[in-house]
Amino acid sequence: MKKSFWKNKAVQSLAASLLCIFIGLVAGFIVLLIINPAGAWEGITTIVKNFFYYPSAAARIKYFGSTLVKTAPLLMCSLSVLFSYKVGLFNIGAAGQYVVGVGACLYCALAFHLPWYVCLLAAVLAGALLGAISGVLKAYLNVNEVISSIMLNWISLYLVNMLLSTVKELASPYTLVVNSTSPGSVLPSLGLNELFSNNYVTIAIPLSILAAVLIWVLLEKTKLGYELKATGFNKSAARYCGMKESRNIILTMVIAGGLAGLGAGLFFLTGFEQWQCTQSSVPAMGFNGIAAAFLGGLNPIGTIFASYFIQHITSGGAYLDKALYSAQISDFISALIIYLCGFVLFFKQFMDSRAAKAEEKAHPAAPVQASPPADTDTEEGGEK
Repeated sequence: MKKSFWKNKAVQSLAASLLCIFIGLVAGFIVLLIINPAGAWEGITTIVKNFFYYPSAAARIKYFGSTLVKTAPLLMCSLSVLFSYKVGLFNIGAAGQYVVGVGACLYCALAFHLPWYVCLLAAVLAGALLGAISGVLKAYLNVNEVISSIMLNWISLYLVNMLLSTVKELASPYTLVVNSTSPGSVLPSLGLNELFSNNYVTIAIPLSILAAVLIWVLLEKTKLGYELKATGFNKSAARYCGMKESRNIILTMVIAGGLAGLGAGLFFLTGFEQWQCTQSSVPAMGFNGIAAAFLGGLNPIGTIFASYFIQHITSGGAYLDKALYSAQISDFISALIIYLCGFVLFFKQFMDSRAAKAEEKAHPAAPVQASPPADTDTEEGGEK
């Protein structure tokens, strides 16, 4: 029997994600109507348009590049969450791993003026080390990774604040500018800055997309990926089959932490933003990664598009008329979409049940024919 179109997992993930986006945008529009009905339609279209707000093609390309610059770290954080979730762990510590990645790459750049690839490697190793701590606590002491990683988020934040205070500007709480202090630490652009007319567009964008493809290959096409997922599905069964359960848990958190740390390097080594050493809350990038992972259907390729969409509407909020609405309305819409992502599984189950009913109507089961009663008077090989 041909498989129903709506029972295809990729179709279900795409349909569920689009439904979440649609409901989130409609709810956001309703909130804009309540605040100020006169500008509601223009407000929601402005958020969706983002860089298309500019009439000039050159300006649109430039700010499209800025959106892509911010998408790269968000994609890495979403891959961090996705990777651990596929292996049965919930890495809510991507924010902290992102923070230590910031500290490592900026300190290497501003204090030691190291080349960009060394700074990037330092960010990956710092994130991986922090992830390893949660992994070891989970593997050997059965400490829930959610609890340990949340605690490490805040420890990481204040440690990084203290570290980067040694390389900050004298008159402000911000770190020194990478582009002028250590030009060799800035990621190369390979001509992408000229393409987008934006000096902050670098190889961070293609590197993040490449990372998503590699994570998909690792999870779906390799023995290691199979073992990691098997450990997540059933640790006892994986142990019975000879898989190293503790090693797989630690390795998962190391890779997840390294991905979040890489995201920090891909963003701060562009020079787009400076770190504020008095920051009292962890960056939202790590938590937004959770939304992007689920909105992308927990698929590395789908996460590329989900990360861009979330960053697109977040950046679009900056163009709202501040006299009518707060720029945070785009964050509110993102939050609604994040909340609705929790219903993705429900939407998939609903589509499964509807498809099953449609198949049952199209191909009703044939009635079972009763077999004739055996003739007890006839013996095998004999005559009646």
